[in-house]
Amino acid sequence: MAAAISYDDVEVGTELPARDFPISRATLVQYAGASGDFNPIHWNEKFAREVGLPDVIAHGMFTMAVAIRVVTDWTVDPGAVEEYGVRFTRPVVVPNDERGATVHVTAKVAAKLDDNRVRVDLTATADDQKVLGMSRATVVLA
Repeated sequence: MAAAISYDDVEVGTELPARDFPISRATLVQYAGASGDFNPIHWNEKFAREVGLPDVIAHGMFTMAVAIRVVTDWTVDPGAVEEYGVRFTRPVVVPNDERGATVHVTAKVAAKLDDNRVRVDLTATADDQKVLGMSRATVVLA
């Protein structure tokens, strides 16, 4: 299914609305329950530090999932995302306080492809550090 956004109305450089995604320790526990990934680096501060991490970190797949929401919110159709991939460049550290962590995501149309498809490049940062690299989605537009 194609998105409601028209391919003809989109240009290379079109920016998608940026979003901030707050992440708390409770969010990580909920994601662990949904995904089945109960690795202690995502919930046990002592364990995370013992293995050399600065603190508990968000699941990589969770970070990847919140980033693509910028695209799915733009298209209003998650099924319009045909392909999506990232490189994990830095973990998202989630302190055990009321602030937690925030992943800031921006995206723009990087290329217009054949068959009403566009490539969208995403940038995800936490604490002003890039946490995903080579984050790209191919999206089918109307």
